[in-house]
Amino acid sequence: MQPKLKFLDRYLTLWIFLAMAIGVGLGHFFPSISSVTDALSVGTTNIPLAVGLILMMYPPLAKVDYSLLPRAFKDTKVIGISLLLNWVIGTVLMFGLAVLFLRNEPDYMTGLILIGLARCIAMVIVWSDLAKGNREYTALLVALNSIFQIISYSFFVWLFINVLPTKLGLANFNVSVSMKDVTESVLIYLGIPFFAGFISRYVLVKSKGIAWYNRKFVPKISPLTLYALLFTIVLMFSLKGDKILELPMDVVKVAIPLIIYFILMFFVSFFVSKSMNIPYDKNASIAFTATGNNFELAIAVAIAIFGIHSPQAFVGVIGPLVEVPVLILLIKASLWLKKRNYK
Repeated sequence: MQPKLKFLDRYLTLWIFLAMAIGVGLGHFFPSISSVTDALSVGTTNIPLAVGLILMMYPPLAKVDYSLLPRAFKDTKVIGISLLLNWVIGTVLMFGLAVLFLRNEPDYMTGLILIGLARCIAMVIVWSDLAKGNREYTALLVALNSIFQIISYSFFVWLFINVLPTKLGLANFNVSVSMKDVTESVLIYLGIPFFAGFISRYVLVKSKGIAWYNRKFVPKISPLTLYALLFTIVLMFSLKGDKILELPMDVVKVAIPLIIYFILMFFVSFFVSKSMNIPYDKNASIAFTATGNNFELAIAVAIAIFGIHSPQAFVGVIGPLVEVPVLILLIKASLWLKKRNYK
């Protein structure tokens, strides 16, 4: 039986628009919300927001079966292609699109680069299932990306934001980030939920069994990601009421390179794997893992480094707004390509 997208996930784009509208309304009718937010901050860290961001990352990391990792390296061709697509082609493609479309708006350009560097570990399992991908390989690739992300994300941010724009002579690009600050953010917003997810999986599977964990516990915690994301968006937009008239066109500016990225990334991934005679189910797993992005991490890092008011954080919110409808269309494309290219 073909799996269907759950109600909350199916209308994620709508929920994000509603959260934006609620946030703007709160900011307009209750302007004192800004001072309340400041009162709940320690230094540059807003406590409720930090808790929300960590909760946002916890469910996808609690779903990952890290015991699959030793098996990953047995199929070197699939793993090699996936790592190449995710960490070389994907990151370079998003960087190129950011430069092409947003080089005169360095803050938005930076936000887009942060999304490109955050490889997908959450919704990809949903996309792969809907496209009849290999669930075991998808889980394996997600586990691999999770570990690789913790180890390498701060280095990639330093390389693509501090080094490459200067080397390419982008005169309008005057943004730089501290590798130390990014590393701290990754350890907090990825490290803490990673550790919590790993421990909860280990303890609960051992005491309750894998069937209970997957059928009872995972469905209970899964909505936390969406609720925490919507909470973050409401809070961000409640502080952006003064700029709301500028936002619709800014959404379009950011959405165009994102749409191009998702489409190009999917078809490049699909046909590269097809040319190497990889079966469809594994091909779908590789393609959707390479196409999706971990917008939760991009939002968390953007807020931690640049602040909740920042254009970089705003760009992070546009990620899931665009990703959901485009990936649903790409699932249909994947199933059509299966009929055309696989017996």
